[in-house]
Order: sequence, then structure tokens, then C-alpha cells
Amino acid sequence: MDTFAIDRRTMIGTSLAGSAALIAGKAQAAAALASPQQASPRRTELLADGWRFHLGHAADPEQDFGWGAWQRTYAKPGFDTTDAGKPDFDDSAWTQVTVPHDWASDLPYAPPAQVPKGKEDFSAAHGFRAIGRAFPQNSVGWYRRKLPVTAADKGRAIWLEFDGVFRASQVIVNGYVAGGSESGYAPFRVDIADFLNYDGTPNQLAIRIDASLGEGWFYEGAGVYRHARLVVAAALHVPQWGVFVRGEPHGSGAQIAITTQVAGSQGVAFQLRHRVIAPDGAVVASGDGALATVGTGGEALQDQSFSLPSARLWTLRDPALYRLETEVLADGNVVDAVQTRFGIRSLRFDGATGFFLNGEPVKLLGVCNHQDHAGVGSAIPDALHEWRVAQMQDMGANAWRSAHNPPSQALLDICDARGMMMIAETRLNTTSPEALDELDRMILSSRNHPSIILWSVGNEEGHQGTPRGRRLSDRLVARAKALDPTRLTTQAMDSGWYEDGAARSVDVVGFNYRTDKIAAFKAKYPHVPVIGTETASTVATRGEYANDAARHVVRAYDTEAPWWASTGEAWWQIVANDPGIAGGFIWTGFDYRGEPTPFPAWPSVSSYFGAADICGFPKDNFHYYRAWWRPDLPQVHLLPHWNWPGREGKPIEVWAHGNTAQVELVLNGRSLGTKPMPRNGHLVWQVAYAPGKLVARGLDAKGREVTRDQRITAGPATGLRLATSAKRLVADGADLAVVAVQVVDKAGNPVPAAANRLHFAVSGDARLIGTGNGDPTDHDPDKTPDRLAFNGLAQALVQAGKSDGPIELRVTGDGLAPASLLLFAHKSA
Repeated sequence: MDTFAIDRRTMIGTSLAGSAALIAGKAQAAAALASPQQASPRRTELLADGWRFHLGHAADPEQDFGWGAWQRTYAKPGFDTTDAGKPDFDDSAWTQVTVPHDWASDLPYAPPAQVPKGKEDFSAAHGFRAIGRAFPQNSVGWYRRKLPVTAADKGRAIWLEFDGVFRASQVIVNGYVAGGSESGYAPFRVDIADFLNYDGTPNQLAIRIDASLGEGWFYEGAGVYRHARLVVAAALHVPQWGVFVRGEPHGSGAQIAITTQVAGSQGVAFQLRHRVIAPDGAVVASGDGALATVGTGGEALQDQSFSLPSARLWTLRDPALYRLETEVLADGNVVDAVQTRFGIRSLRFDGATGFFLNGEPVKLLGVCNHQDHAGVGSAIPDALHEWRVAQMQDMGANAWRSAHNPPSQALLDICDARGMMMIAETRLNTTSPEALDELDRMILSSRNHPSIILWSVGNEEGHQGTPRGRRLSDRLVARAKALDPTRLTTQAMDSGWYEDGAARSVDVVGFNYRTDKIAAFKAKYPHVPVIGTETASTVATRGEYANDAARHVVRAYDTEAPWWASTGEAWWQIVANDPGIAGGFIWTGFDYRGEPTPFPAWPSVSSYFGAADICGFPKDNFHYYRAWWRPDLPQVHLLPHWNWPGREGKPIEVWAHGNTAQVELVLNGRSLGTKPMPRNGHLVWQVAYAPGKLVARGLDAKGREVTRDQRITAGPATGLRLATSAKRLVADGADLAVVAVQVVDKAGNPVPAAANRLHFAVSGDARLIGTGNGDPTDHDPDKTPDRLAFNGLAQALVQAGKSDGPIELRVTGDGLAPASLLLFAHKSA
């Protein structure tokens, strides 16, 4: 099987292929999510369209629409705060954008003229985008749109919900600063009812976002890069994150515990009604709570529980999702209703035997990832989130660490539905009011997601091994458990500080690298659960097989790693053979912009760490993990490619990753020998190069072929092959197809070093939202319709509009026959 065939299978979203149980589980979960839901008296509107965007200025008030021009921004609420907040402000020249939106991904690159010695990593950390304090003209962004509020909404609770805005946002409604968030990652709510017009006068929303300062050491994007919503509810209502559901297995059934928060005027009487809906849509429990009243402070909490005689557990192969319908009644009338998805499952970590899901041992086969993808930056559409999760599941991953910040709710929803476990990590390991509030928001927004198995309270903190570090983490852990007593905590720690400080605070000690030190730690602390929160950091350039520092190229054999890191094989052999290590999370699943190790200098703008590149195209190490993380699927993967002109007769280092008992290597019909595959290892041959066909035959213990892979010497590039993640799209303005483009010769063989300039054109009601090629030194704009292929591959992201009908992607290339792909958009999936 050639590389493109594997890519193509993963491109169409196949995850853990061959598992009937998984497919059935996903179908049942989808049925549960699609089942009819009782209409809610509240109104929730996704604020995706209708936005206008313009850059402001971090240093010049005249270019920042008067924000702070007279040093009286906060002097009198609503009084000339900013021109951009006025309803009659002319924004017709502003760019129309769709949220999620990342304006930083549209900025040019700006390598520094010189870098102080010792500051190379700092200089390259954010991928050389022209944003930050040195670029005030690019570092403030303004968004405007009208709010759909009517006279009928007067007297109701009205708020805005933001899943993530990067960074330092000010939310302005009709000229009033109504709220905002310093954090670029924690979700937040802004109550706006007091600032609205109810007389038919338009209601103007403006958001000022200042991304001059970062929060991480990687590309972070800028803007309203996650979903935003308007919610209109009764004065007596369940507030955002006001329902907490705990589903615990009990025998063949389950115990369901519910805590509900109700907001309203003090003294108002109410009653709660709950219904538990099973994955198949059946009502399996229901009941009314006791009559209660809203207390001091305008809120009340009420607990309720149900026993289910039988229950379907949330598992990796059958991620069954239940739904809780909660209604608020006043005088017998339903005034508010909300839906809460949850799963029923148990979690346990043990220092000697590892991690258990529902009482069954499960090794955590994890990936760490930033929120960043070629073509769109940090503004990842939901369908692309799902595709990325599917890519990692195809590799065999069952767990994801959101590094180093809270994940989006969209990603968590997808992990819930697909059976991907998650470590959610707060951004700040300190106890300032801001840091504690960010932790609160992460946990309150996400604690109903069954995919989350651990809360992480920090990553490689400088104080982690000190008494102060322990004090800080003690408070964060205590706060996490007060908000969610159902989950344990962890912290990712590096260097030699594991035994002191914060390691005493958390339940599960996270080792970043130094995997070979875990055994000594466990010998001293045998009852302390341990995971590898970051492992490997193996570096590679997809499709390259010789190091070339001048070109910033790293060979893709599993041999290259920075001084603190290891090969994939080295760490996995330790973790795989020790049941007391619960698992590990490789750094990283995907390449990401910024932190371009091992070349922290221009022209590198992306990392080299991923098992897949920034487009999601697998590197060769992807197949090492796939072999040993999916042992049920016989497989073999051959590297390198077989186009080496001028090297005839000279030795080529040939590797085979795989999990069959034996592998036979055959060149042009002649066997080069059969070797047994070492468990959790790989095979190597030195092969004198001769053009033609190189085949790896995966054999069982009796010598029977069960799978094969091959590399064929390609001729000149003459054409293109397209493969898509989906041919049928939902015409909702958000669904998309991930399209892989491969350069081929006249026989259809992949041309492994092809670098043709490609042009993408979309017709129909759709748009090309981004392109990429996986080259960590590529400097073409994210949105360009013209992109070089990199080592034979490129990617296009095609997003459907809101009309039914055909969509065509046409790709042409210099010296290549054109290719086209026909998609179709429907009003329903």
C-alpha cells in the first residue's frame, strides 16, 4: 500500500477501521444527539455570520477608532467610549468575516533583523508572525455586528457566550463596556440586558481585542477564534454552566446525581423537572424536584438523583451519550429549559496497575496538541476538529492533552462523541484572582464532558519543585476538587524536580520526558500514579530522509530528537512494558506554528515535532505508533520513497514499521531476506539502490502474507490526484471538506519530491478557507489559492455555503494535467 492510499483512508475519517462495535457505537451516539428535543422557551443563536472586522492600533488612538483618545475611556459609561461602538458608525469598508476568525493567520511574516544571543527560542516562538508589541498596527482587532434583540425580549435575561477570544477583550454594547476577558482561552459570559434597546433601535455589538501580549510560547492566533452565542432566557432561568451531572456505574445500572443552579429574583418560587434520555432516545428516568425559592444573591442550588436499573457505559469503542433535559417551572408553567449531554463511566488511576476506565485497564495512548492548523490558524471549524481527532484515532491514539490551555467546547463535544479521552489544562499555575477565575471557568464549562479524565493545573512551571510551587498547586487542586469531586488532577513537570514541590499536590504525577527516570521514582513512591504528560519530541520533516541544516530539514527516520527528548521507540518501549505507567502523550500529534525546534530561526516558522505535519499528513513515525497502538490491525509501512537518481548501486537505509510477525523485503521481484519484527521495534536494511519497485511483505508466523506496502520509482510529474474527507456536505455555512492533493506521474505513482506550484479554484456556493502543504519553512499566506506542493502533497479546505447544490474544486499545476473534485451540499446531512 502506498503512502497516499493510507492518507486517503485517513482522509475519509476512518477511525479504528474494522471495528464493528465502534461504528455501531458512533451511529447510536449520533442517533441520540439527533433525536427530537423538547422546544426550549429560551433562544440561543450562534453568532457566526454578520461580522465586520478591522485592525485597530495598540499605540495610536486615531487609528484605534478613538479608544482612549481623551484619557477618559472609563470616565462616564456609554459616553463616547469609541467611535466603533456607535450604532451609526460606518463600517461598510470593514472586512466581512465569519466567526470563528483568526486575524493573525492573515498577517505577514516578519523575521527580526537580528536576534540577541541566547534569545533564539524566544524570537522564533510564535512563528515570526508580525504581531505583538513590536507591531502595534497589527495587534488590536475590532469586530462589529448587530444583535438580534426585539421588544419581546425586554425583561428577560440576555447574555453573550464566548468559547474563546484571544486576547484581552472588551465587549461593548451600544457604547457601554459590558465585560470581557483577559484570558485568551477560558470561556466567558457577558450579561448585556441592561445595555440593550427594546424600542426597535438597532443594538450594536463591538469587541476590541488586544493581542499585543501572548500567553504561551507558540503561535496563539488573534480574534474571536472560537464560537460566540447570544442567549435570551426568562428572568427565572438556569444560568450558563448551571447544570452538573454525574453518571456513576452501579452494578449493571447507574446512579445519576444532578446539581442545578437557578437564577432569578430573590424569593421567586420555582420547581425543577428532569428527564434522562438514553442514547437510543428513550426516556429512562424523570422526576420533579421539591418546590423551592431563589435565595439571597439571586440564585439557588438544588440536588436530585436517579437510579437506572440498566445503563450503557461511555467507552472508547461505544461512547454512549445520555441527555438530561432540565425544565424550570413557575406557577406550573415551563419558563426555561436546557439540555445537557453526559456519559456514564468510572475512572481510576493506580500506582501499580495504571489507568482503568469502567474497571477495565486502558493504556493511555496520547497526543498533545495546540489549536492550530494550516490555512486557518487557531480558528479551527468544527468539522476540521473532528477530522483531526479522526486522524489521531486512525493512528491509534485514545487520549488528547490540550496543551497548554483549556480546549474548546466544540473539540470536547467531538471527543465525547468519538470516544477520545482528554486532559484539560489550565493556562496559569498561580493563585491570582485572574488565574483562579480561569480555572473556575475551565472546570464549570467542561465538567459534564465524559471525555475529560484529568484536570491539569500546570506545565513545566519554574516554581514546580519549590515550597511555593507546592502551595500554589495545593490551592488549584483544592479548587478543582471543590468544583468537580469526580476527577483527579495532574501537573506536567520537567527537569529533576518530580519529588518535591507540586508533585506532592496532584493525584497523578506527570513526567515531561525523562521517561527513563520514572522507574526510580516509582521504586521510591510505588503507590503514586504516573503518566508521561509529554513524551518523545521526536523531530522530522515529512518526506525527507537526510539531515540538511542549511535547508532546515530533519530526516524522518525515528532517530532525531532534541537533548531533552527521545525517539518514539525509546519512550514507548519503556511505557508499553510497565503496567504501572498509565500511559504517555507524545509531543505532538500535529506540527504547529511557532517553536520551530530544532531550527529556532528563519526560515522555519512551524514545529517539527508532530507525528503528522501541520496539514495532518502522516509522517513516517505516525506509522510506528499506528503499528503498536493498533495491534489488532496487521500492517507494515515502508520508508523511504524509492526515487534516488544518481545513487544507483549505493546503499539506501530502508526501514519497515509494522506489527506482523515477520517482514520480507523484495526489490524488483528479488527477495532481500525476511526478518522477525521485534515487539515495539522496527526493521532496517541497507539496500543498494536500483530503480523499480520495493515491496515490504508483512507475514504471519507461518510465513503467509497478511499485508504489504510498496514504493515505486516515479517518473516525471504529469498529473494530480485528489481525495476528500467528505463528498456530501451540510449546507450550513460551516461544514467543510479536507482535500488532499497529490502529484503523480503518468502511471499514477506518487512523485515524492514534487514541488509544483498549484492553483485552487472553487465554484458553487462554497469558499476556499485555507490551503497548506506541511512545509515548516513555507511562507505563503494561509488563504492563498496558489501554493507549492511540498514533497508531493498539498491540502485545501473547502467550506460549504448555505445553499443546496454542487461544489467543484478545480486544481491546476505548472506542467500538470488539471484535476477536479465534485462535492454536493445539502440542507440536511
